[in-house]
Amino acid sequence: MPTSEILDLVEAVGGHIGPPVSLESALIPTEVRIEPKARDTMEEIRQLPIMTRNDHSVDLSQVSFITLDTGPAAIRRNQGERRMMVQANVRGRDLSSFVKEAQDTVKSEIHLPPGYRLEWSGQFRNLQTAVARLEIVVPVTLALIFLLLILALGDIWLAGLVFVNLPFAATGGIIALWLRGLPFSISAGIGFIALFGVATLNGVVLISWVKEKRSSGLGPVEAAIAAANERFRPVMATASVACLGFFPMAFSMSEGAEVEKPLATVVIGGLISCTILTLLVLPSLYSKIFMWKESKSIK
Repeated sequence: MPTSEILDLVEAVGGHIGPPVSLESALIPTEVRIEPKARDTMEEIRQLPIMTRNDHSVDLSQVSFITLDTGPAAIRRNQGERRMMVQANVRGRDLSSFVKEAQDTVKSEIHLPPGYRLEWSGQFRNLQTAVARLEIVVPVTLALIFLLLILALGDIWLAGLVFVNLPFAATGGIIALWLRGLPFSISAGIGFIALFGVATLNGVVLISWVKEKRSSGLGPVEAAIAAANERFRPVMATASVACLGFFPMAFSMSEGAEVEKPLATVVIGGLISCTILTLLVLPSLYSKIFMWKESKSIK
């Protein structure tokens, strides 16, 4: 009698994983189990039939010892080591704080015997990997933005003024997340990167026009005021279009909303704060800094 026949029958008592079935271009997993009335008692399990190579039927008890004992429902292995999984879905709070609290609780209340270890995996591990990548991507992105600003404006002071937009934009995005009770996530991090691009564009629109006014002979204060008045509509149009475009995502209730909401919230909140900075604070900073530079050069 083939040993595989015995093992397949024993697995079928609890559930034997069968080959997948193709249905409309989709592979559906299957599980084969013996009907309940044939496995309710130990005696019924002992009498389960097995076919021999000679097409004779014998009971399972004739080729095995069957006892009742407690143990795991299934034994899973990873790289030759036994493992047991405990799964949970997190709702109503951010994943990082939940895992941190769970780790502290497990560390204080559960003492593993020698040879055992704990690993926190799943979406938490994916979050850690993504955050580690963002710690590299975000500084590189900011450095490239500053370099491009210097190349575009030809002045490190003007580039610095435009760059001031980014912290204000980030502040608006953080406040918007806090007001809506949304945790920081990878989609929110991507939203900050997109926000920095739009905030930089608004600053370049205003500062470029200030340079144009200065070349026509206006002083720092007059050029800043004229640029703020004449570039008001372009700056507002840029921010409004972006906000309106992300508005449906910010209040989406459809599938994937948990990804869309943080991204859109960050962009909308950041654009509100950086637009105010661009139209009010940036002209004031420009006039103050360049008046100070001119007075210093005269001395």
